[in-house]
Amino acid sequence: MSGIPSTEDRGAAPGTEPVTLADVRDAADRLKGAAHRTPVLRSRTLDRLVGAEVHLKCENFQRVGAFKFRGAYNAVCRLPSAQLANGVAAYSSGNHAQAVALAARELGSRAVIVMPEDSPRSKIDATADYGAEIVTYDRYTEDREAIGRRLAEERGLALVPPYEHPHIIAGQGTAALELLEETGELDALVVPVGGGGLAAGSATAAKGLHPEIRVIGVEPEAGDDTRRSLAAGRRVSLEEVPRTIADGQAAVTPGELTFSVNRRLLSAVEVVSDEEIRAAMRLAFERLKIVIEPSGATGVAALLAGRIDPLPARVGVVVSGGNIGIRRFLELMREDGDG
Repeated sequence: MSGIPSTEDRGAAPGTEPVTLADVRDAADRLKGAAHRTPVLRSRTLDRLVGAEVHLKCENFQRVGAFKFRGAYNAVCRLPSAQLANGVAAYSSGNHAQAVALAARELGSRAVIVMPEDSPRSKIDATADYGAEIVTYDRYTEDREAIGRRLAEERGLALVPPYEHPHIIAGQGTAALELLEETGELDALVVPVGGGGLAAGSATAAKGLHPEIRVIGVEPEAGDDTRRSLAAGRRVSLEEVPRTIADGQAAVTPGELTFSVNRRLLSAVEVVSDEEIRAAMRLAFERLKIVIEPSGATGVAALLAGRIDPLPARVGVVVSGGNIGIRRFLELMREDGDG
């Protein structure tokens, strides 16, 4: 099995940071012409409801509909041509799956993707449309990492992890880099946390540019593995896979690499309920006129629910994605109340 180059392969000396602001800037250069520079939206209604000046970095407008394309492309584009010819493998609940599939196609490679059998149909269909071969598994009884490693070894594929690699983290950090280039210094940055790659990359970029900024992660309350880990001072695992509408954040334990970054750079991790996530999705649809998936709505939900304390005067939020099918969206809105 081949893989994307490790930290050691990059020549990093022991004790140095796994990802730096320079790495994020390098990733930004590699993404030029490949990834979209997504818009930063403002809403007077949202500002009034929150009580702060809110800047939304809308990665729902990114290629594949989520920030994941940034890290996937930054990792896959660095593979040698011989490995690209063999192909790549990945495991994902949906957005990383699509990102790797598209990155592979763009770079003349092929992808084999391991996805939960209960992934949203829209994410499975989109991944297949990008030309990937899909292998499904039961997320509650099977180990996706073991399946991915086995397939990569058997077929000679490069395994592209969803968050546990410096190139992935640096790529994800380009969203925060772009946001802060547009807004200037902010008091706080709010970022969804799943495996931790987006949070780690965002915090690396934000703290590298503005050391005093607060970077706050947000998790669904049923899947607060990173919050618990920060409180314990070590990685801890939940007893079972979280059952939450935020499927992109249904992690059992933080990544080892991502947690090593997030424990240093995150100011806090807050949680939101599924009901608060649905309310944020509804507000985004009705007042901002944008569609965001549950995982992408958690940062907005935290602000609307008053979870960020003290409340910053100027705050950025990474809206991480918008991949949700119309049937699922309507189902969630009906559950929210008067849909």
